[in-house]
Amino acid sequence: MVEEISKDPVFDGIGYEPSLYSRVLYVPMKTDYDHTVYDNRNKDKNKKIMVVCTEDRYLTMSNGKKFSTGNHPVETLVPLLHLQAAGFGIDIYTATGKPVCLEMWAMPTEDEAVKSIYDELKVQLDAPKSLKKLVANDMKSEGEYVAVYLPGGHGALISLPTNEDLEKVIDWVVKTDKYMMALCHGPAALLSASLNIDQENYPYKGYKMYSFPDVIDKQLPAIGYLPGDLPWYYGEKLTALGMTLLNQNITGACMVDRKLLSGDSPLAANAFGKMCANTLLNG
Repeated sequence: MVEEISKDPVFDGIGYEPSLYSRVLYVPMKTDYDHTVYDNRNKDKNKKIMVVCTEDRYLTMSNGKKFSTGNHPVETLVPLLHLQAAGFGIDIYTATGKPVCLEMWAMPTEDEAVKSIYDELKVQLDAPKSLKKLVANDMKSEGEYVAVYLPGGHGALISLPTNEDLEKVIDWVVKTDKYMMALCHGPAALLSASLNIDQENYPYKGYKMYSFPDVIDKQLPAIGYLPGDLPWYYGEKLTALGMTLLNQNITGACMVDRKLLSGDSPLAANAFGKMCANTLLNG
């Protein structure tokens, strides 16, 4: 029956959303979020997570067609359910404070927990804080950020990899020994840390991580998930900077390498969220 469903990307008036065929394969209506209770949850209300999302909707493919993307809702919200359950506050940022773009076609519409935190965070998603203003204010904020989170979705490829304010944020994360968390395509944003330094000084050189592999991105046009080939592949660029990307498939794998926490795909969102929460609580 799946083979009879269309593999043609769905035009939204400007760009293309994934085909119905690829959604049947990769967009479940409910997640595996497990409602973990953290007995040692953080009680310091000032300790927060900085979540850096994209304000960009359309990614132009190599053939000129636009992919309607943003941040993946499962990859964004399921880890935040765990971090919130662990007692950490959430501050959502975009580059300039424009609204967060989410891949609403990937929203798990039968998942009450995800829908609940989406509703709770809707005000922040619509009016996030500005990275530009944070950097201009010398990284001063109302709370203490213990970690930065870079959620996935192909929207992470559009402008965050060349954002100089994010470069300064990552430099601050490294110098102040904070945690960096990145899931699926989120690691593409780590490329911003290479903008004004030579390869030898890239802060995550020698680190290992799981992420969404280039080899699968190259297969996605065949099933209509993408309306064409990507214009570039972030895994190739991170590898050239000295990082080791461990996976060629997606299995839900995640890991910690020093203060870099990573996971490979939406399949990892629940385990990644628990790993991040426990790491921050016990670190």
